Amino acid sequence: MLLKLGRKHTMEAPEVRSDINVTPLVDVCLVLLIIFMVVTPMLQKGVDVALPQTGDPDSMPENEKQLEVSVKVDGNVFIGQNWVPEANLPGMLEEIHSNNPDREVVVKGDKRLKYKEVRRVMRLLNEAGFTRVALITEREGEA
Repeated sequence: MLLKLGRKHTMEAPEVRSDINVTPLVDVCLVLLIIFMVVTPMLQKGVDVALPQTGDPDSMPENEKQLEVSVKVDGNVFIGQNWVPEANLPGMLEEIHSNNPDREVVVKGDKRLKYKEVRRVMRLLNEAGFTRVALITEREGEA
């Protein structure tokens, strides 16, 4: 004689749980948050400059052809992310213009600079042959 002890074995389907397991969702969201926190500072093009503020600036769409020239508060000039010594700046600008003459230039001048420093860089851009030059500002209250 065979005795079965314990739970009765039946052929019934197991009980279905309708609870949602949110742990994987939370894990994915936290990973995405960390990725965005790391990547966001890298999205800014060029060098960090305290931009002057204006009431109603005209918007100019960014594109890949734009050349960004930044003038920091200490007078150093950067083309993109690269610092360019003062003596090399005219030659570098002429070389860039000869490679791509229809390129747009945007100038980021630090608001603490005297305007003559920004004007000097704009003059060098003009002498190199660039005709489409714009100044970057930010809307008042965005800083």
